[in-house]
This record gives sequence, structure tokens and C-alpha cells, in this order.
Amino acid sequence: MSDVSFQNVRIDLQAPGAWIVINRPEKRNALDRRTILEIDSAVAMSLADPAIRVLVLTGSGDKAFVAGADIEEMSRMSPAEAQSFSRSFQECLDRIERAGKPVLAAVNGFALGGGCELALACHMRIASDTARFGQPEVSLGLIPGAGGTQRLSRLIGRGRALEWILLGEMVDAAEAYRVGVVNRVVAASALEQEVRGWVDRLSARSPLALARSIEAVQSGSETTLAEGLRLEAALFGLSFATEDMREGTRAFLEKRKASFPGR
Repeated sequence: MSDVSFQNVRIDLQAPGAWIVINRPEKRNALDRRTILEIDSAVAMSLADPAIRVLVLTGSGDKAFVAGADIEEMSRMSPAEAQSFSRSFQECLDRIERAGKPVLAAVNGFALGGGCELALACHMRIASDTARFGQPEVSLGLIPGAGGTQRLSRLIGRGRALEWILLGEMVDAAEAYRVGVVNRVVAASALEQEVRGWVDRLSARSPLALARSIEAVQSGSETTLAEGLRLEAALFGLSFATEDMREGTRAFLEKRKASFPGR
């Protein structure tokens, strides 16, 4: 992935944040195979950089986060090619979801189809008040193919996820916030400033504690409560072997702000 040249994605490493911008404004940032490969590579680069503590995914322009998959490319796929495309897209989103650093979606417009699925794979979503979400694949005679049928139901429940998927209608940012898809809604003009504030707050936390918290929540949600509690206890215990834990507890007792080394 390190050999990928970026054409449809911009990556801006502004430590402590990495801004990954899907940059196909002429197609409302639609995702074709190349763009998915570039997103995957940009995420891998950001995760490998020790100076980067938070990743932000967003779309270029003010119309779309990602308006969906590239329908023109998909219309030419055979059934076998479509299944392969689905699996490669799913694998990219799995890596985002399981990233050991927080990944934020800054949703600045349409997040439809594959764009909604990309946002769902991020750990948290901050949306402008002009954002629109949806899984409209049924209108094309398709179903979501990059995790929409799975992540959406886990996030908002089976009944409401089926409503979104079977009706295929767009949902505004206020409704997405109400049902728990979005963590925060702000004016479009304030979105970047809001996201930068989240980057600063997250980067001030222990990166090891963040990574283990993400692991506990993500892995625990896929198993039984008893197994999830055992995982939580194991990760809690491992935290006591870190310099971050010693610094955090010492800073608390000394009534000062902690400076976490990430070890």
C-alpha cells in the first residue's frame, strides 16, 4: 500500500491529526476501486506515523462527504467482480473500524450508500447541519455491500436500520443525531473548527488507553457480555504496565495536567 500514488485522495499530516480528504468533487467524491485503495493506503500511512494520534476522514467541497460508490464503474461489473469489490471495500472499512487510533468522520454533505458505510466504520461522526445520510441501494436494485446491513443495525437497532435500508430515503443530520448515528451536529461553517477541537481533546489522552478502549468496545460488541467483560478486565490489567498509567495517576494526585508518552 505504501507504493500507492494519490490521485483521488489528499492526505495532510498535521500532527497530532491526519486529515484524509476524498477528492473527486466532480463526482461528489464517489468511491471507485482506486479511491478505496487510496483511502486504505492513507489510513495505513497515518496509523504508522507515531506523531499522528487521531485520523479525520472527510470529503472535498461543501456538497458531499461521499455521495456513494461510483455507479458508472459498478454498472460494468459482473456478479463475481461485484462480490470481489464488496469484499475489498469491506476489508478497507474493517481496518478503519479496528484502527488503534481514533478515527473521526467529518461529514460535510451527502453521505449516501458507500459514503454512509464509510462514515459508519469510523469511531465517531461529526456532521454539518447540511449533511444527509442514507442507504439508497434498493433504488438501484441492490443492497448495501460495504457493511451497511451490519454496522447500521448494530448502531441503531434492527428495525430502524431496516427502515433506512428498505425505504432507501435520505435522513437529515438532526434525525441522524437523534437515532445515534451522529455524535454532534454543527453549522457547516463551524465543522472544521469543531473537528479540530475533537482532535486536540483526543490527542491529549493516553494513546494506549484510547487504543484499548476502542478494542474493548469494538471486540466486546461482537461477543457475549461475559466474554466482553473478560476482555475488558484483561485490557484493564495491561494498562497498569504502562508509563501512561503511571503518568496519569501521578498527574491526578499532583493536581496537574498529564503529559502521556504513549508507552
